[in-house]
Amino acid sequence: MKISWWEWLPFWRWRVIGQAGSADEVPDQLPRNAVALVGDVDRTKWIVFDCPCRTGHRIMLNADLARQPHWTLNQGQRLTISPSIDYRGSERRCHYFIRSGRIEWAKDSDR
Repeated sequence: MKISWWEWLPFWRWRVIGQAGSADEVPDQLPRNAVALVGDVDRTKWIVFDCPCRTGHRIMLNADLARQPHWTLNQGQRLTISPSIDYRGSERRCHYFIRSGRIEWAKDSDR
C-alpha cells in the first residue's frame, strides 16, 4: 500500500487513507488520524490504525461480518467505527469511540 505525501499533512478528523490486500502490506507507521482497510474492495476484513493515545501500539479490528466480535465502519460524511474500541495492554487501557471523525474517550480509559 502506497501512502501519498499529502496524507502526512496534519488532519484533525479521522479518515480512510487506502486499501491493502493483506495486513503485511500496511506500513509500519501510518499518518496521524488515518485508517487503512485490509481486504477486497467489496469485502473489508480488517480496520487498521495506530492508537490515538500515541504510545505506539497498532489496533487491528475485525470487520468480517462472519466472525465475532466485529466492528463496522461508516465512511458517510465523517468516519465512524462502532462499537467502541477497548484496548487493554500490560501498562494501560485505551477505551474510546471514533464518531464523526473524532475521538471520544470513555471514562474508564487510562487517559
